[in-house]
Formats: sequence, structure tokens, C-alpha cells
Amino acid sequence: MRDGVLPAHSRVSGNPAAGSPLARGRADEHVIMLAGITLVADPAGALFWPDEKLLAVADLHLEKGSAFAARGVLLPPYDTATALARLGRLIERYAPRLVVALGDSFHDGGGPARMHDSSRVALQALQRGRDWLWIAGNHDPDRRDNIGGRFADTLALGALTFRHQPSPRPSDGEIAGHLHPVARIARRGRAVSRRCFAGDGRRLVMPAFGAYAGGLNVRDRAIVSLFGALSFTAHMLGTGRLYAVTAARCLAD
Repeated sequence: MRDGVLPAHSRVSGNPAAGSPLARGRADEHVIMLAGITLVADPAGALFWPDEKLLAVADLHLEKGSAFAARGVLLPPYDTATALARLGRLIERYAPRLVVALGDSFHDGGGPARMHDSSRVALQALQRGRDWLWIAGNHDPDRRDNIGGRFADTLALGALTFRHQPSPRPSDGEIAGHLHPVARIARRGRAVSRRCFAGDGRRLVMPAFGAYAGGLNVRDRAIVSLFGALSFTAHMLGTGRLYAVTAARCLAD
């Protein structure tokens, strides 16, 4: 352990079914236990529930680049294609039966209409052969045509509840997005910031998946108040692995 950072070498316990992603021999799967359920956090910022073959991502913010361009702020117009390509690699790896997008999947209500035809075709390909659920977010609260999938405000499945905004009340088994958690630590004399999962074994806030999505420091009151103290863990996204850091060891902005 260095500087309070634990490398992710958590081996999945139990006997996963043959052919499942967890049975293919990875000894460094980063396991997060939530409400007694084993979940796998991927360094790309997605969460996989092996028992349900469910893949969750949060805050894709598709078409943020085009939204900014409409206001005269020019960004490279590749954020949607980049996010869908990354998501495609995760779908290929985990072969989920259900993909859950935890809200703010589009940066605004006009996002689906601005999608390039190539991105629309890519999205349709990702949805083919599996269930796809769009959870409503504050940026995209309304159902949209021509993007496929089903729509819901929340998803309750077994002991877990998936929603966009974390509940202000204690909520066991909650998985949410919205806050875009980022952890900042001191490493070898410099500060390093990374997107992260934030959780305490009872609830979990997922990192933003979108290429242009911003971030909120895990020491911010909006995140700390969800857990009641700095005893939760920031699971920082690294290159090919995650790092677990106690929130108390993270730096404020």
C-alpha cells in the first residue's frame, strides 16, 4: 500500500458459470460488494452484475459536443462516437442481457435529433439481441423516439435499485449517477485526479461515462452527505485497473 492507495487485486469468490466473464480467468477483477451482492467495477467506468448479466453506465451525456457547438463553443464533435465505441467494447467483453443507462444519457432533450446517422446505427447495433433500459435523468427527463430501448424512472431488481439522482435519505442497495464523482490524491509529490465509483457497501455512486462529462470532488458536501462521513471508498479509475482509496485520504479541491 502506498499513500493510502490499494491496488485492485480482488479475486471473485464463488463458482461463476462456465463461459461467464468471471470464469475466464481474470484474477484482478475489481469487486464491489453492495447490499450483499457481488458487482464488478470496470476501469472504463461501468458496473457489471454477473448474476443478472446486467451492465450499468451513468451519465453518457451523448451529443454534449453538438450542444456546445449550437451555443458557439466549439469542441471536437466526436464525443458520442467515442462513448458508444467504449460502450461497445464493454458489451463485447461482458455480453450483458440487460444494459441500464442511469440517466443524463443525452446532454439535452435535442440530443437524439442531433445524432449523426453513423452514431444512430452504432447505438442500434449495441442494442441488438439484448434488453436496454434508459433511466430518466435531469438532462433528459422525457422519452425520445428513434433511440430504441425501454424507459423508466427507476429500476428495482432484487436487493438493488438503479436511479439517476441519489436519494437524500439512506437507501440500502442504491446505485445512482448524477454527481460525477472524482477523487484527488497525492502521488509522488503531485496531485492526481481520476473519475471514481464512490460507495460504502450500502449505496454506490457511479462515475460519469461521457467523454466530456465534468466531475465533482468526493470531498464535496453533496457526496459526503450521502454517506454521513468520510468512511466511504473512492474506487479510482486507472489504466486497466482500479484503485481503492478511503475518502478520508482524498484531497479537497
